Amino acid sequence: MTETYVITFHVKPEQRVRFRELLDPVLDAMRHEDTFVHAALHVDPEDPCVFQLHETWRDRDDVLNVQLKRPYRDAWHSALDSLLAMPRDIRVWQPLRADP
Repeated sequence: MTETYVITFHVKPEQRVRFRELLDPVLDAMRHEDTFVHAALHVDPEDPCVFQLHETWRDRDDVLNVQLKRPYRDAWHSALDSLLAMPRDIRVWQPLRADP
């Protein structure tokens, strides 16, 4: 069964560009992983410093034990404290219905 990780980021205003510079290569790399299904990055139209990332994966164990430890994530994870105004909010969702 797939799971979607919904992650909300409150980015420091002066770090918006760097946030994307570090996150975009991670998104580009992870799309080639075997258990990856889909990702979408959103920005709050009322607050350009609030982003929400939806990542859908086929295997929770793979996400926790393999994907989060991929070297292409190292710079991103190392920079999070300097990028964010508050800790990210991570929630896990399971699908009930999907329509094309």
